[in-house]
Amino acid sequence: MRVAMGIGGDVLGAPITPQQVVEQAEQAERDGFPSAWTTHFARGVDALSMLAVAGTKTSRIELGVGVVPTYPRHPLALAQQAATTQAFCGGRLTLGVGVSHRPVIEDLHGIPYVRPAAHMREYLSVLVPLLNEGTVNYAGEFYRVNGGFTVPGTSPVSVVVAALSPKMVQVAGECADGVVTWLAGVRSLEGHIVGPLTQAAAAAGRPRPRVVVALPVAVCDDADLGRQSADTVFARYATLQNYQQLFEREGVQSPGAAAVVGTEADVTDQLRRFADAGTTELWPIVFGVGADPQASIRRTQHLLAELAKTG
Repeated sequence: MRVAMGIGGDVLGAPITPQQVVEQAEQAERDGFPSAWTTHFARGVDALSMLAVAGTKTSRIELGVGVVPTYPRHPLALAQQAATTQAFCGGRLTLGVGVSHRPVIEDLHGIPYVRPAAHMREYLSVLVPLLNEGTVNYAGEFYRVNGGFTVPGTSPVSVVVAALSPKMVQVAGECADGVVTWLAGVRSLEGHIVGPLTQAAAAAGRPRPRVVVALPVAVCDDADLGRQSADTVFARYATLQNYQQLFEREGVQSPGAAAVVGTEADVTDQLRRFADAGTTELWPIVFGVGADPQASIRRTQHLLAELAKTG
């Protein structure tokens, strides 16, 4: 399991400037992380534009975004932007896409949130060929696209899908390079995601899929305090139906119960279980705990950097 570094502050409820996120990507490369991931929020910074800049400021580290909502962006337009970003990244970009949540799509964008798994299948049927070959001829219920674009200097872009439900996992396995999850625990990975995803990819003749797992992570001496802090920082996710269903499946009540917290030994042991469950890449969202949260963050980042070196 590769250990990445999360960059940006939107998921923590503490947005920072695009320039600061780029600086975090540079620091992650200096710290030896193989990859860095950032979020894309509909009410925040455009992540692909930001990663294009980060691509010019780094030389080795892979850069990923999870996830760009599909409904508001035509797949041809997103493919064009991602291909352009890939040219700046020198082939180091991973594009995560997802259907987001009904309140975001219908209330903010005013777009019907209709048949998300079927929508995603058609979206990928347009997006993936465009990112691999620059052209597509597809006619479906949601999209009809015939043509493409030319972006000199680009290369194919790996695509992963935000997938928690069985239907979305199936689509991801058949049509993309894997999944990216948020707040999913070992129970969900082992029982509902990794096996079906791998089987779907094999049946479609695709390579073994990527399983990118994003989780809140904090090294601290008081695990109970760590979980309480996670409940505060990530409280918004407890209000969304998709995550409420996930928590029910996991047998937990809140984001804090899904967080990876504890001493260095505790965190290392918990992350080992995720590796054993089939995680190919960990995307840690580092958050602070206690009276000196910055000290906690530094302590967590130090452990993750050490784990990144050992793979």
